[in-house]
Amino acid sequence: MAEALHKFKLKKEDTVEVITGKDKGKRGKILKIHRDTDRIVVEGVNLVKKAKKKRKQTDRSGIIEIEAAIHSSNLMIVCKKCGPTRIGYKIDGDKKVRICKKCGEVL
Repeated sequence: MAEALHKFKLKKEDTVEVITGKDKGKRGKILKIHRDTDRIVVEGVNLVKKAKKKRKQTDRSGIIEIEAAIHSSNLMIVCKKCGPTRIGYKIDGDKKVRICKKCGEVL
């Protein structure tokens, strides 16, 4: 039986902060979200070395550093006013908007 995909409150291009692990305190933008594994790729966070083969003449080969996915539970969205925070929802007219739990500002 197929498992249901996780509903994320985070979206692509959101600024997030790592709250646990080797990159604790680092901030970056979300590049990719893997809903099936609950993992997120963040710019400049969880860098790993990968051996890359030259496929075309324009490609670079050798050992390169790329961002690996990090579990969604290790990330927190960053509010412009108050820093890392949780996300709440509010109905604004006919729209549902994400708000900061600390200051109530729209994210």
